[in-house]
Amino acid sequence: MKKVQSTQPSATRAELLCFLVAIAAASYALSAQWRVDHVVQCCRQWLVKNDMSMDWLERVTIGQLALKIASQDLKDAGVAVRLSNVQALFTSEMELNEASTMVQRMMALCQEAL
Repeated sequence: MKKVQSTQPSATRAELLCFLVAIAAASYALSAQWRVDHVVQCCRQWLVKNDMSMDWLERVTIGQLALKIASQDLKDAGVAVRLSNVQALFTSEMELNEASTMVQRMMALCQEAL
């Protein structure tokens, strides 16, 4: 797997990637569709919320990687996001719930991918 090159610190990219993977997996659990537009919108919102910027090509690359991890790698890693556990992925502020075992597994996949 090709590593993503970035100007952002690795921990920041991993957090964003994990957030997007969780969003994509949750969206799929809710709608049975891989929503690229939702990943794009959530990436922009995450960057604004965290007072960060990322050039468009890097956003596209990380979004594509998030969709790949969510649609292929999660299942291979034994992570199945179901409708019943979507809420456990996020806090009430729509941040990653780092106490969730599923989020921890997602983060490990994302760190490895970067």
